[in-house]
Amino acid sequence: MATTIRRAVIPAAGLGSRLLPLTKATPKEMLPVGDKPVIEHTVRELVASGITDITIVVSGGKSLIQDHFRPNPALVEQLRADGKRDYADAVEEVAELSRRGHITYLDQHGPYGNGTPVLNAARGVDEPMLVLWPDDVFVAEVPRAQQLVRAFEATSAPVLALMPMAPGDSQRYGVPVVKEDLDDGLLRITGLVEKPKPEDAPSAYAAIGGYVITPAIVDELREQTRRWNEHRTGEIYLTDAINAYATRRAVYGQVIQGRWYDTGNPADYLIAQFASALAHPEYGPVLRQLVRDIDPPTTTGLTATTT
Repeated sequence: MATTIRRAVIPAAGLGSRLLPLTKATPKEMLPVGDKPVIEHTVRELVASGITDITIVVSGGKSLIQDHFRPNPALVEQLRADGKRDYADAVEEVAELSRRGHITYLDQHGPYGNGTPVLNAARGVDEPMLVLWPDDVFVAEVPRAQQLVRAFEATSAPVLALMPMAPGDSQRYGVPVVKEDLDDGLLRITGLVEKPKPEDAPSAYAAIGGYVITPAIVDELREQTRRWNEHRTGEIYLTDAINAYATRRAVYGQVIQGRWYDTGNPADYLIAQFASALAHPEYGPVLRQLVRDIDPPTTTGLTATTT
């Protein structure tokens, strides 16, 4: 599948502190959702959307990510010798993702903040890129990444992934300031307000972590980093760079069609796990029966009588 965007960045250097102690030894990106680690869902989404150059920005203790996608011919040979052909095929197919997505790895260097890994990956690159977080899982007929690419093709401008939100959730997200609704979920926006109170939220949408960024956004990140090196205060945030860019030029939001699961905190991670299992043709019926057994329906409105 040819696309106007070939590159993507997955920042995977975070500590996963909201999931401690689960993430003390296991990177949060490697926690399973269904039968795949969460980062594999993101890689599969990108490969399915035609991305052929994926950079995963990591920190110390993330070698399991590389191990997961690395070919393992010895394991495959052993599985085939044991007659476990399906397992061998599955292991080979994961390694094939690395080849198709041309996955490379970078160690994160620079100030704290989610803009730094993007800047690390953008060095020497002068073309638009996708940025997707590794703790999001999207279930959609058209992959979220492909929806973002289509929006970029229609606008030739930076694009943010948006989802409708309940008013009471505004303090959890960046909320876009919408200037114009262009139909089909495409919105012209003038910036983001970070975690506003419900009464101050400028729209009913949340920015949920998916971007097409352009070289000019990278320039804004470079400027932020230059100022940080002068004063050594604050952090480098991608949304700050987008807001700075939006004061002068067009930025768009694309309302994503699909279901979003965040795995970055315990409750949402459990929801993602449960939803994935329910959707599985083998595990779904088992789980539904388990729920019925644990919490059987009660009959109300009837009173027992004796004679």
